[in-house]
Amino acid sequence: MPIYVDADACPVKDEIYKVARRYAIKVFVVANASIRVPAEELVELVVVRSGFDAADNWIVERLATGDIVITTDIPLAERALLKGARVLGPKGLEFTEESIGDALATRALLDMLRQSGTIGGGPAPFAKEDRSRFLSKLDELVNAIRRAARK
Repeated sequence: MPIYVDADACPVKDEIYKVARRYAIKVFVVANASIRVPAEELVELVVVRSGFDAADNWIVERLATGDIVITTDIPLAERALLKGARVLGPKGLEFTEESIGDALATRALLDMLRQSGTIGGGPAPFAKEDRSRFLSKLDELVNAIRRAARK
C-alpha cells in the first residue's frame, strides 16, 4: 500500500511523511521538478518529464487497489478511483466513487465562471484545521486499508 503524492502544490508533505514513518509505508513524491524530500528509504522523489499530465500518468500507471493518492487534481482523483485506489485531498476530504461526479461538475462550473470573469481567485487559503483534518483522515485511511487487507 504505497502512498503516491501529486507533489507540485501539496501543502501536507510533512504530514504524509509522519504517517508513512509510523506505519512503514513507501511514499512516492511525484513532481515536475526536483523538490526537497527527506533522505529516507521510505520516501522516493520521482521527477517526471514536463508535459501535460506527466505526473498524473506516472502515478496512474503504477496504482493498484488499496494504494493511496494525495492530490487536489480532480481528474487524477477520478482516474485513481477507477484503478481502485483511495484518494485524499490535502484538506482531508476523501474523494469517493459517490462524490467524484459532483467534484468534476463543480470544477467545470467554477472553471467556466472564472473564464467568464464572474468570479475570481482560487480556493480558500490552507488553514491549520485543514492540516489536522488531513492528518487524521490519512491515518484513518491507512488503518481501514490494513483492516481490509487482513480479511
